[in-house]
Amino acid sequence: MSGGDDHSAVLPLSERHPVATVENTLSSAMTIEGALAVALVDYDSGMTLGSAGTGLDLDVAAAGNTEVVRAKLRTINALGMNDGIEDVLITLSSQLHLIRLLQSEHGHGLFLYLALDRERANLAMARRQLLILERELTL
Repeated sequence: MSGGDDHSAVLPLSERHPVATVENTLSSAMTIEGALAVALVDYDSGMTLGSAGTGLDLDVAAAGNTEVVRAKLRTINALGMNDGIEDVLITLSSQLHLIRLLQSEHGHGLFLYLALDRERANLAMARRQLLILERELTL
């Protein structure tokens, strides 16, 4: 290996950013292959707490996806299921929209919303990377 190699590119995110702020998390999410835009959203209020990327009105997306999350939570409750939502996938013809509900006690009521270019994205890797970012996020 040459001296100019960047070894941080192969380190897990947890070793590169042991504690991540909202801004760090959003910046890291934008490095996910195919990422177009990302937002951290409070689904109690529908408000965007932070965002990055372009091409989408993330305030409108946050409000609309808040309704998706609320409807699914109501449905789970009505079915008497004692289970939580990890993520919701919305597949469009040119994009993938991934909603990841934060599971930590500090993240209750929040979700990460990630819009991906369908042609460039790897859905399994994007899901994994959002899970890692969720674990590192401190609020």
